[in-house]
Amino acid sequence: MTSGLVLRGLQVGDIGWIAHRQGILYAQEYGWDSTFEAMVAEIAAQFVKNFEPAKENAWIAECDGRVVGSVFVVKVSDTEAKLRLLYVEPEMRGTGLGRRLTQTCIAFAKDHGYQKLSLWTNDILHAARHIYQTAGFVLLSEEPHHSFGHHLVGQYWALEL
Repeated sequence: MTSGLVLRGLQVGDIGWIAHRQGILYAQEYGWDSTFEAMVAEIAAQFVKNFEPAKENAWIAECDGRVVGSVFVVKVSDTEAKLRLLYVEPEMRGTGLGRRLTQTCIAFAKDHGYQKLSLWTNDILHAARHIYQTAGFVLLSEEPHHSFGHHLVGQYWALEL
């Protein structure tokens, strides 16, 4: 992992960056349309609007002052949190950053009294699924859906804490 890497909290401009970068890269890598970017923007905006600092958090990964990844923990209930919007820039993939962001979410959820950390992803996101599985998440269910201009298979994963 790069020595200049730090995880920090959200700052002004991060929400727009997250929607922008994820929208562009998922379009380039998977051909997803602008409805994906809109979903990311909506999730991130709701996080900011409804933020509960005692039960939720977000991390921005910076390497030498450049944003290279992000992840959120969002309260679902008093006992369950959701890992949202895990993202790693292509040049940082394979460095362990995705695992570090995921482990940061797990530690936060445990430290804040959650019993379960859940997430939703799509089956074609192989690298992310591998990170989740390696961290101990279990696939609970799958459901075909048409989103982002494609036929996809959504997956619900959970980790008992």
